[in-house]
Amino acid sequence: MQFRVSPQSLENYSTEEWRARIDLAAAHRLAFNQGFSEGIFNHLTFVVPGRSDRYYQIPFGMHWSEVTASCFMEVGIDDGEVKRGEGEVERSCYCIHAPIHKALPQAKAVFHTHMPYASALTRLEDPRIKEIGQTEVGLSGAIAYDDEYTGPALDPAEGARLAGVIGDKSVLFMANHGISTVGATVADAYDMLYYVERAAQVQIYAMWTGQRLKQLPAPVVEKTKRDYKDEQLYKGPTPAQRHFDALKRMLDRKEPDYAT
Repeated sequence: MQFRVSPQSLENYSTEEWRARIDLAAAHRLAFNQGFSEGIFNHLTFVVPGRSDRYYQIPFGMHWSEVTASCFMEVGIDDGEVKRGEGEVERSCYCIHAPIHKALPQAKAVFHTHMPYASALTRLEDPRIKEIGQTEVGLSGAIAYDDEYTGPALDPAEGARLAGVIGDKSVLFMANHGISTVGATVADAYDMLYYVERAAQVQIYAMWTGQRLKQLPAPVVEKTKRDYKDEQLYKGPTPAQRHFDALKRMLDRKEPDYAT
C-alpha cells in the first residue's frame, strides 16, 4: 500500500512510529473482518519503535472495527501506566502482553485472540494441530502448547509464565482459552494468526466427518518442514509481508480511514 501520513501525524510521530501504528490499526480491522475478535476484549500490541519500555495498546472499550492509527496509547512495559495518548489500560492485556514483550526478543508484536476454531481446539483434551496437511506441518514446529489454565490473567506473573512456555516459538495454544502469536513485525504475527485459524478450521472440519485423520508419512513431514524453512525460495519481501500488504490493499479500498 502507499504509505500515508497527515501533517499533524508527522509533527507528532517519527515515520517509523506512524508506520507501526498504521500496520497495527490494519491488523485490528482485518482481525475483526476475518472473525478473529471477541467483543472489546482480546489484544494486539506492538513495541513502540526505537524503545524497549513501551508498547501500543488500544484504549479499553474501543471496538476493533473502529481502530485507527492515531488512537493507540503508549503503555509502560514495567508499570502499565499510560505514557502517551488517552484511555484506560485493560488489565489482562497488560498482564499478558507486557511480560511477553519484555522477556522474548522475537516478540515485538504480541497478538492474543479467542478465534473460534483455534480456541475450540484449546478446549479439547488433545489440542494439538495434527500433521495431516502441508499447512499444518508448516506450522507444527512453531507452536508451543500450554496445558494449564490458571484463570483470568490479572497478574503480570501469568504473562511471565506464558513467555516461558512460548520460548523460541511463534504460536501459543493457551489451554481452555485462546491463541497468542508473536513476531518481529505486525505482518509476521498476523500471518501466523491467520494460518493457525485456517489450520484449526480445516482440522475441525476433518474431525466432523467422523473418519480417522490421515497422518502424513514421516519422510514427507520432514521434507515439508525443510521446504517451509527455505528462506532462499523467494527474493524480496517475505511471504508473510506480501500477505499482509495484500490484506492492507483490501482495507485501502474499503476502509481507508484506518490509516488516520
